[in-house]
Amino acid sequence: MPLALTGSSTTEDVIQNIWQLGVAGFTLEKLFAAVIAAAACLAVIKVLLKFTDRALRRVHLDDTLKKLIRTALKAVLVFVGIIVVLGCLGVPVTSLIALMSVIGLAVSLAVQNFLSNVAGGLQLLMSKPFKAGDYVQAGDCSGTVQEVGLFYTKLNTVDNKLIQLPNSTIVSQNIINYSSEDRRQVEIRVTASYDAPGELVRGVLERLVREHPLTYDDPAPLVHISAYQDSAIEYLVRVWCDNENYWTVYFDLMDGLKPAFDQAGIEMTYPHVNVHMLRETQPEKKSGEETL
Repeated sequence: MPLALTGSSTTEDVIQNIWQLGVAGFTLEKLFAAVIAAAACLAVIKVLLKFTDRALRRVHLDDTLKKLIRTALKAVLVFVGIIVVLGCLGVPVTSLIALMSVIGLAVSLAVQNFLSNVAGGLQLLMSKPFKAGDYVQAGDCSGTVQEVGLFYTKLNTVDNKLIQLPNSTIVSQNIINYSSEDRRQVEIRVTASYDAPGELVRGVLERLVREHPLTYDDPAPLVHISAYQDSAIEYLVRVWCDNENYWTVYFDLMDGLKPAFDQAGIEMTYPHVNVHMLRETQPEKKSGEETL
């Protein structure tokens, strides 16, 4: 009769139960049955893993995720096989499972951060918000994705620094993928003096963006007044280009703004205050009054 596992049983009691009912009752018949069960379990595991490999090849998933699924399934099958073999040897499976549950709970508490990173990695691999080669921003960090791992994601910054972000941190923040689309919109804001006619400023800006060889005419560039500030009028420029040409177009337009305005006689103002001086006039003298 197997010994009952009560709520007050300790880990030492469980191990003692396993020894008394399993190892102490060892026989050749049990050994023979365990060998047959082990062979059957190995055959079943091999067949199931082959079916799993075929199914994973047909599914469009990340290679890292496929390896993780296969490894996890193999671990579960091996564990079940060990339980079956130990049951054939007469080891109390209920007590063993209880012992493994206690150990598993202790391990999970000890590696809580590790498990949260694994969960974050699984979420990234399944949802695919970005891939290797994309330029992304996650929270305060931005860069080109080098590798999406199970625990960490590696970003390479524009100044060639390598950032390793825990996956649990990435999935808890807003993710901006700048490389997901083929086209990207360049936005520039520039100020001009109130003395400069708006039609002249808009004409110069439209000619500047249309003459750039890397910008698109469809959709048409957008040039409008965006704000009337204290010292200047703010103009908004939006133009489309290929994603890989974004920074080239942006810096070319920024470099060409000042020369284009100077050539057209447009003043690019800065915050300032105009002070108007008024001349104070003396009051007229009345008749009979003398100046002291």
